[in-house]
Amino acid sequence: MSSRPSVSGPVITPAAPKLSPRRFYRIVAIAETVTWTLLIIGMLLKYVAKAGGLPVLIAGSLHGLVFISYGLTAVLVGVNQRWNTRLIVAAVLTAVVPYATIPFDNRLERRQLLEGGWRTTATDDPRDHTAVSRLLRWMLGRPAVLTGVFVALVVVIMVTLLLIGPPGGRGN
Repeated sequence: MSSRPSVSGPVITPAAPKLSPRRFYRIVAIAETVTWTLLIIGMLLKYVAKAGGLPVLIAGSLHGLVFISYGLTAVLVGVNQRWNTRLIVAAVLTAVVPYATIPFDNRLERRQLLEGGWRTTATDDPRDHTAVSRLLRWMLGRPAVLTGVFVALVVVIMVTLLLIGPPGGRGN
């Protein structure tokens, strides 16, 4: 005889935690800061240690990818959280200044501008009835589509910027 109780029916496992707007924004903001550090180290290796251009090429490419991802994340989260346009633009611009995303994230946190989940249903708020909000809700209801569009935008922007050339020109 087994001392284990018999279990009938499906085994229920806890659902994986969802990626909230706060967590998504914070992860990408921290990644942006980390890649700034890598880029600065790459520049020190190139110009101080005379290690050649490879460190900057690698760190710069990685930073560019995360920089673009941060900008798109700031727009996505900003629209979801109903930030005004000025705040969304400020969030995107913080990626230009090394390490500025973290204090900006802290400011958003203090002002509780990252509170709440993804807005998948409309409310009585007039901002929920704009074309952008309807598109956001549609995309949030289709996470695979949202992810695909997000990745496609990152790739298109990255390729476009690579075709334009690096900051400072190709010879540097």
